[in-house]
Amino acid sequence: MKMKTKKAAAKRFKFTATGKVKVKRAGLRHNLGKKKASTKLGLRKAGYVFEGDIRHVEKCMPYGSK
Repeated sequence: MKMKTKKAAAKRFKFTATGKVKVKRAGLRHNLGKKKASTKLGLRKAGYVFEGDIRHVEKCMPYGSK
């Protein structure tokens, strides 16, 4: 029987070719006027999930990691 992908996880995470998990950084939704331009510039870059948490993401997305 096929496993279902957790759609909430599929919208938030992407797997790279090397097996890392990319994620969008938090902090760019509101209250942007009080943040420095360099801070907002850095938040545009992708973040990566820590090595110990990758297994949790792989369980939520059984077909995305291959």
